[in-house]
Amino acid sequence: MKFAIALFSAAHAPSSRRALQFAQAALAGGHEVVRLFFYQDGVYSASNSVVTPQDEQDIAQQWRAFVSEHQLDGVVCIAAALRRGVLNNEEASRYQRSAVNIDAPWALSGLGQLHDAIQDADRLICFGGP
Repeated sequence: MKFAIALFSAAHAPSSRRALQFAQAALAGGHEVVRLFFYQDGVYSASNSVVTPQDEQDIAQQWRAFVSEHQLDGVVCIAAALRRGVLNNEEASRYQRSAVNIDAPWALSGLGQLHDAIQDADRLICFGGP
């Protein structure tokens, strides 16, 4: 089965850990993850600026490692990212900001990427949200 996964909550939220566990289990079970889409506060999971307390799991780092290891399509909603100060080199330059806190394996893109993923997947699984 092909899954598209959308994450709406920040890395420190329990739903982010559940989303990661679901994605890991899906791949381990022989399924495909066609795209991971990080939206709303989920964009913080892609930020290099997240600092996790020593007594907690670093879910943002675990997401980065997971996406890199499995060469997954990790898309961060550009509008949500800009609104929250999550910027790559190109956007930091465009908006004349000094902070760059997102890079590979993440790609900034629009909601159209979520729509395309939904079309390619058998199921859309959402975690977190309003």
